[in-house]
Amino acid sequence: MPFIENVSYTDLERLALERLIPALLSHGFCYVDGLLGDLAGSAVLDQVVEMHRSGQLQDGRLAGSIPGVSRKSIRGDQIAWVSGAERGCEAISFLLNLIDRLISVCASRLGDKEIRERSKAMVACYPGNGTGYVKHVDNPNRDGRRLTCIYYLNKNWNPKEHGGVLRIFPEGKSYVADIKPLFDRLLIFWSDRRNPHEVQPSYSTRYAITVWYFDSEERAQAKKRFRDLTGNNSLPLMLFVKLVPKIIVLSSNIHLVQLLFCLFCS
Repeated sequence: MPFIENVSYTDLERLALERLIPALLSHGFCYVDGLLGDLAGSAVLDQVVEMHRSGQLQDGRLAGSIPGVSRKSIRGDQIAWVSGAERGCEAISFLLNLIDRLISVCASRLGDKEIRERSKAMVACYPGNGTGYVKHVDNPNRDGRRLTCIYYLNKNWNPKEHGGVLRIFPEGKSYVADIKPLFDRLLIFWSDRRNPHEVQPSYSTRYAITVWYFDSEERAQAKKRFRDLTGNNSLPLMLFVKLVPKIIVLSSNIHLVQLLFCLFCS
């Protein structure tokens, strides 16, 4: 995308050292506005809107795009998983590369955990019919997800009229944090039990792109636990698809489905 100027390592390091790392370590979350600027941010938005318009977004599953596992009482978004290499995702690819670079600057300064890889990007739309996503933790059972990064794409968003606020309930804190899903805003928070959160009902079309960065050691241990549990080195996808509806009959098993998807399908 030739119209986008390269962001220097110095700029990313300054942003990380002065704002993101201190906020993550003290509050457990942080955000930055104006990440890409209007031109590049609008290019990302255009591509996401086109994905939505062309029917590429499907009802959100509890554990990713697994057929037959939609639970709209829990989450009401429509999603697609992309790597950024797909045709028509050039601006999304630029965004993902920039977030990768930013996280690489932060990673070595956030403790002794090794962050080497991330999930594909989850492109999500809440269609504005009053749906949201109930209070949950992204990584409640040590599946490897270390950091959650959400990039918002909503121009002229008015939370009082449109809703859609992401509310974080920081562990051990006496306050909640309400994050407005404003255009060109990047939100980063710990994926584990430190940050239960919810998406409040949205009354206007709400777009976001989410990626998760993995703690390499924890992810490897989670894969090993599952292999030990099943007695197999891998779980065939079709068997997984057949098992999922049975696993989620009880809501208490939702996190197990999340773990399965995170380990084998992301």
